[in-house]
Amino acid sequence: MPSEVKKATGQIIRTLYRNGNPDKAVLASLRNAPTITSHRAEMVWPVIMANLDENQLSHAQNGAPTPEEVAVYTAIRFYAIHQQGNNDAFVYASAYGENAQGETFFGALGNLRGNEDLRVAMDRRVQPLLATTNVSGVINSLSHLVSILKSHSLAQKIDYALLAQDLYGLQISYEQASRVRLRWGQQYYSVKQAKSEGENTND
Repeated sequence: MPSEVKKATGQIIRTLYRNGNPDKAVLASLRNAPTITSHRAEMVWPVIMANLDENQLSHAQNGAPTPEEVAVYTAIRFYAIHQQGNNDAFVYASAYGENAQGETFFGALGNLRGNEDLRVAMDRRVQPLLATTNVSGVINSLSHLVSILKSHSLAQKIDYALLAQDLYGLQISYEQASRVRLRWGQQYYSVKQAKSEGENTND
């Protein structure tokens, strides 16, 4: 199931980008709709529903979205925020595989942490997030980090599909959520330790 979430998210992002001619109206709606149940999110529902399997969609009478819907929507919204204003580059790419050109979300944040002027501020935002168990709180914190990442690394390609997979795991069980947070911490801190050593050597 996690891999299906990742695959669907990648397909949706590529559909929205449309080979360099993005659907600006839908992307604008995404940026201004914090959750999939927001009124403005309705414009992207057709694309989401077309790429998720029937068993991944909510059929609850109370209309509560499924973990898959929450994960996919959140990731493509973050992509939309990052893509805004970047007409020269597609900011999504896989972080793993033979043709990997992207970076994990927390790996990219780790790269920013390499700047000593940003390190304290980055840690102040990331460390509480890694300790958060509330999914809504995590998503809210991530939304601020997307904006920070965009402001410092506009053209950085991020694996938003992989982020969707992690966001799905975050909602499934306490054990899976703990593994996701550990993986995020590894991506955030390990990248930076390696870069710091290189910087010290150059000095």
